[in-house]
Amino acid sequence: MITPDAALVRLLALAIPVDVETMPLIEAAGRWTAEPVVALRTQPSRNLSAMDGYAIRHADRPGPWRVTGESAAGSPCAAKVGAGEAIRIFTGAAMPDGADSVIIQEDVTRDGETLTLTADSPGHQGAHVRRAGSDFTAGQTLIEAGDPLTPARIGLAAIGGHATLPVRRRIRVALISTGDELVPIGTDPGPDHLPSSNAMMLAAMMGSLPVAMTDFGIIPDYRAALASVFAEAADHDIIVTTGGASVGDHDLVQPALIDAGAIIDFWKIAMRPGKPLMAGRLGKAVALGLPGNPVSAFVTATLFLKPLVAHLSGASDPAPRMLTARLATGLPAVGSRTDYIRALWIDGAIAPLRGDSGMLVPLASATALIVRPAGSPPAATGDDVRVIILA
Repeated sequence: MITPDAALVRLLALAIPVDVETMPLIEAAGRWTAEPVVALRTQPSRNLSAMDGYAIRHADRPGPWRVTGESAAGSPCAAKVGAGEAIRIFTGAAMPDGADSVIIQEDVTRDGETLTLTADSPGHQGAHVRRAGSDFTAGQTLIEAGDPLTPARIGLAAIGGHATLPVRRRIRVALISTGDELVPIGTDPGPDHLPSSNAMMLAAMMGSLPVAMTDFGIIPDYRAALASVFAEAADHDIIVTTGGASVGDHDLVQPALIDAGAIIDFWKIAMRPGKPLMAGRLGKAVALGLPGNPVSAFVTATLFLKPLVAHLSGASDPAPRMLTARLATGLPAVGSRTDYIRALWIDGAIAPLRGDSGMLVPLASATALIVRPAGSPPAATGDDVRVIILA
């Protein structure tokens, strides 16, 4: 068995980068940048007022001043500010030539065109002025390649002058459920079968990711049938299976993948739950075999499938984000496999949820996974632990 960290490194190494496409900015949220995004303009493009007030020459303090014009956002004043003069100015408006400071309107009184200071001081030179280029300048890198395109970065790219961005195309994912015990969602399973829940769960987990998913449905535990569907799915970027990855007589995913021409890179991870994870290549596709147990499938998809999609999409840091949290209750020592414990935030601390790996109710309540490395000693209430936040 290999460690989870080693498994993720080897899994990502199997991936072949996909093509870059140009995406309209409004559709690019949730992607990762394929190239650095460089500013096409300077922001602000000229000195602007940060407040409503009056633009003046600081040298003329403490006034009084004569108001000679007005400057609003998008409608700058053409007049130049001379000695003893002021221009009425509004937030976001261009500073008129000759002015170097803004007095806020609360610090003055105006009688006709005469402006008088009422505050103790008119402020320092440059007060309430947003300098040209104070945010960024043309040619500056705004977003690094591989950064996620968050809403704030979409806004940054837009104000930087971009209408489109280079991103990786959508990742084609083939989803294959295995097991004679499974029946389609909405079908009465009877006492001897189960609804095929893993496919729905995985589809939901990838709903916010840039994927194009093909659900191949439920494939029976028949080696030739599995090999046939694997060959059909080989034109995808990822082939993900659930079930059939262990060592029982009905666990046929690995031999069927080999029959279809796959090369298996690793199998079995020193983790709990999720030990029977398997990965390899079938043509250009990464084949990822997840356990059939829904909790194990969820955990391994969080740790491996979602990072694989992010990696293929160009993410510079595709690994799950981990934070440090305080334990709400103690935990026993860990054996030879890393534990991933379903947990819930309670009053600022992280509380483990009890229940075996086959129970979905605790998983549905979980907001995080506590990560306990192999060989960890017992942990007491209040100890710090590493956690993965579940979106």
